[in-house]
Formats: sequence, structure tokens, C-alpha cells
Amino acid sequence: MSTRTRSLCLLVCLLLACLLHCATAATVVVPAHAKECFFEELKQGDRMTITFQVGEGGNLDIDFWVSDPIDHVIQSGVRESTGTHSLQAEIPGRYTYCFSNQMSAMTDKSVSFNIYGLKHVEDASEHIDPLKREIRELADSMSSVKDEQEYIVIRERQHRDTAESTNSRVVWWSLLQTVLLIAVCLWQVFYLKRFFEVKRVV
Repeated sequence: MSTRTRSLCLLVCLLLACLLHCATAATVVVPAHAKECFFEELKQGDRMTITFQVGEGGNLDIDFWVSDPIDHVIQSGVRESTGTHSLQAEIPGRYTYCFSNQMSAMTDKSVSFNIYGLKHVEDASEHIDPLKREIRELADSMSSVKDEQEYIVIRERQHRDTAESTNSRVVWWSLLQTVLLIAVCLWQVFYLKRFFEVKRVV
């Protein structure tokens, strides 16, 4: 295989890997007093990384945990705005990861999450093509960059919403101060007018 053909094949495989990864990105709305759980079937030794960001709702925090096939919690986080949790399956079976908003009284939370770095351990007797290994490593790196970009976009949206909300509050507070100032001035004019009228009568 020529160098040019090899490079073209590598590029195509990278694009396919990126597209396959994009399919794992998701957003879920977790209602107040509720939780949302998802599952991954893993073999012993498989590795997986879960990243998430809370985009909307309340204090932008969520409880998170991962449990193994025997319902033993192996990783967890409390009131996290963002999180990255990596695990390696010690036993085969269905692994469960949950986002819990049970601590919230009335606010729903919007959570964006990605599953990447999902690596199935190869049989020791199976020869791994160096090109495939390189593609997997590059795909993992691209996944990390993509997750970081998504996190930056979400934070930018949060900061913009906060700035707009603050600006709105400042405008309303300024209007309230103006109305109060006018009311105080009118009251002072009225009071002084009445005061001098009383003095003239006396």
C-alpha cells in the first residue's frame, strides 16, 4: 500500500470514527425529584469514559453515579456542574450510569453527556494492526477535544444568560430607583408646600 493510499485510508477511518463518536452525544432533561439512567454492556477489561455538563436549571448541579452489574456503586459525584468519570469493567455485564435531580424541589435540569473512549479489550491472540491502534488513539484525542469544545459552548451560553439576566435586573433596579426618587421629590414638594401654608395661616 502506497503512502498516499495509506494516508487517505487513515483520514477516511478517522472521519468515520468521529461520526460514530458524535452519535454517542446526547442531552437529557432530568425533572425535579427524578433521575435518568442509561446502560452500557461491557466485557471484563473494557474501558469507558463519561463526561457531562449541566446546561440549564437551578444551580446547574446534578448528582451522578455509576454502578456495576451487581448494583455496586463504583463511582459517584454530588452536586456536580461538570464531570469526567473513567472506568474499567472488572466484571462483564450491564453497567448503569445515572443523573439524579432528586435533591431539587421544583427545577428541571438539562444535562449534556458523552460516552467516549469506549475500548473493547482485544483477544491476546488477535493481532492488532498498528494503523487501527493509531486510529483509535487519534479518535480518543478527537473525542477529548470535542468534549472540551462542547463544554466551552455550554459555559459561554451560561455566561451570556447570566449577563443578560444581570443586565435586566440592573435596568429594572434603575427604573425602580428613578420612580422612588421622583416619588420622594414630589412628597417633599408637597410637604414643604403644606408646611408654608400652615405657617401663613398661623
